[in-house]
Amino acid sequence: MDALIDQFINYLRLERGLADNTIQAYSRDLSSFARFLEEQDLSPLTVSRDQIIEYLSSLKRSLSARSIARSISATRMFFRFVTSEGHIRENPARLLETPRLSRKLPDVLSTKEVERLLARPDPSTPRGIRDRAMLELLYATGLRVSELITLTVLNVNLESGYIRTLGKGAKERLVPMGGKAIEAIRDYLLGGRSQMVRGANLPTLFLNSRGRPLTRQGFWKIIKLYGRTAGIKKEITPHTLRHSFASHLLEGGADLRSVQVMLGHEDISTTQIYTHVTRDKLSEIHEKYHPRP
Repeated sequence: MDALIDQFINYLRLERGLADNTIQAYSRDLSSFARFLEEQDLSPLTVSRDQIIEYLSSLKRSLSARSIARSISATRMFFRFVTSEGHIRENPARLLETPRLSRKLPDVLSTKEVERLLARPDPSTPRGIRDRAMLELLYATGLRVSELITLTVLNVNLESGYIRTLGKGAKERLVPMGGKAIEAIRDYLLGGRSQMVRGANLPTLFLNSRGRPLTRQGFWKIIKLYGRTAGIKKEITPHTLRHSFASHLLEGGADLRSVQVMLGHEDISTTQIYTHVTRDKLSEIHEKYHPRP
């Protein structure tokens, strides 16, 4: 089983080009499945559909519906691969159905809340200059956090006002920046970053106080701190500014296709969740201001 999982993971990475986070999640799901097979003294080459369903049913005791759906997806893809490689003749996971999940609307900040958040970093310190640049850039471009922390200095073109980033599946895209973000990044490159480099010649744009690339966890702590000090009661995660970017663009009249391109969504249906947020906002306005709500 371990050898088959390794082959499958290499296939996902080299031929399918899936994102590292997705590959790691699938690897964890299949390792869990492998433990189940070992405990039941079963082989992946002879396991039946009913035995796979028994395993997936056991996950309900410890996993969310979304995690179970991902496990089903990983199992289906794994057995499709094993079948295509000729290890088995019949795919036992072929008819597994993925449960339909309800889409949770993301938390979105109001424009006033965004202004309060962006005003929190202290521009008199290198760390504050860096934090302001990160927050301004995130709200200006809607980048994923993984995309933000892996940006290099060469990925940023302040003259043209664009950044180049690699999204899910290593797909490159260009995203425009606004004047505020350009100004904040220029200040960081001239001031904050030069004091953080500490002699190392690292290409990464955003560095921590030790001169090393900032981590996802590091940025999570930063945005949480500024959210609290800005007096924002909503739950703020590293994805909050991405959600706010998309919904504010649509509220302002941007077309869905343009927002899809900037977010790097492969399927426009993923972007359409933000139209629900916009409709909710319109409903609030109608109820508040219409004479006969």
